[in-house]
Amino acid sequence: MEYEISQKAQDLINRVQDFINKEVAHNETLYHEQSKDADGTWVVPPIMEEMKVKARAAGLWNMFLPESENGAGLTNLEYAHLAEVMGAHGISSEVFNCSAPDTGNMEVLYDFGTEEQKEEWLKPLLEGSIRSCFAMTEPGVASSDATNIASSAVLDGDEYVINGEKWWTSGAGDPRCKFIIFMCVTNPDNHRHQRQSQILVPMDAEGVEVIRPMHVFGYDDAPHGHAHMKFTNVRVPKEQYDSW
Repeated sequence: MEYEISQKAQDLINRVQDFINKEVAHNETLYHEQSKDADGTWVVPPIMEEMKVKARAAGLWNMFLPESENGAGLTNLEYAHLAEVMGAHGISSEVFNCSAPDTGNMEVLYDFGTEEQKEEWLKPLLEGSIRSCFAMTEPGVASSDATNIASSAVLDGDEYVINGEKWWTSGAGDPRCKFIIFMCVTNPDNHRHQRQSQILVPMDAEGVEVIRPMHVFGYDDAPHGHAHMKFTNVRVPKEQYDSW
């Protein structure tokens, strides 16, 4: 099996490494110093936004996207090498707008979203002006197997009514998070592998509650925003969001 990468990809990897060496590595301490306000609440560090502006100006932006007018056109193998370089510094992927869960959410919207969804959610994600989250894991079931998902979305006229509880919801703790890709059961009578759907839910929808940030080995993981959330009779317009 061939594992060689193109010269184009190697040049990009070199440019990213050079940018990290010059702009990111020495700012990690400042990033963490700026990440808490006087009350200890996590906030968006200004240095991150400054680095993002520089990365975008350098053309090092949205490199995770494959062939498209917005991405770098790398193969999975080539991007793996790039991800390895970015992974050496925990804050690097966001600098280049290549951090989860936005990367996966952008790919879903790019491939399957309506034009309205792309304008409202994908465009600002590609610009790095908002963040998003992904809600799958639930406290009551072994939800690493998505067939066990229990949260529900029931069609009521022109709206879905969503109820459920999620935790480890990646991205939900970020104050810039504007929407959720919510995994739920929409067809309970189907085969167990065909009951689930993913629905876009605005973060500010009535009935969406962030209960608490989750902790990893005692540490608040707020920058990644793994939150415990509750959804109580959240109403989402069918025609706008359920198009996948």
